[in-house]
Amino acid sequence: MAGLLKKTTGLVGLAVCESPHERLRILYTKILDVLEQIPKNAGYRKYTEQITNEKLSMVKVKQLNACYMPCMVVGMEASAYIVMNKTDKNPCLLGDYTLMVGGKEEPDVKKLEDQLQGGQLEEVILQAENELSLARKMLQWKPWEALVKEPPANQWKWPI
Repeated sequence: MAGLLKKTTGLVGLAVCESPHERLRILYTKILDVLEQIPKNAGYRKYTEQITNEKLSMVKVKQLNACYMPCMVVGMEASAYIVMNKTDKNPCLLGDYTLMVGGKEEPDVKKLEDQLQGGQLEEVILQAENELSLARKMLQWKPWEALVKEPPANQWKWPI
């Protein structure tokens, strides 16, 4: 229930995100869409795509059959509820999920924060927004293209 109980990030100007998993999934997907427009051999694309795909795989959550059906708790395992769908009787672990408004379930926020190792999810969202902005700028700047003119011979020598 970490996502429901969090009232503030404790950081000035950074509000709590009500659905951080969905927000991150959207941002990472947009980043990957922009990266597809960059040549495959560009270093920025290769490494950013790799990192973004890793983060996106952490954010995506498998759907449980029990999510939108009436369930009953049939046991506990390491502080996680084992629930059974009343219609097909398949037990499943429900420990990493927190009930949200409207019957949807939001995965455990703290667990994702630990996996991503980027601070609070709101900070990770800000990082993803900045990465999306940078990816769009890189698409305009085209740093993978050859220089318009060669740099001076002693440009990188210091001191002159």
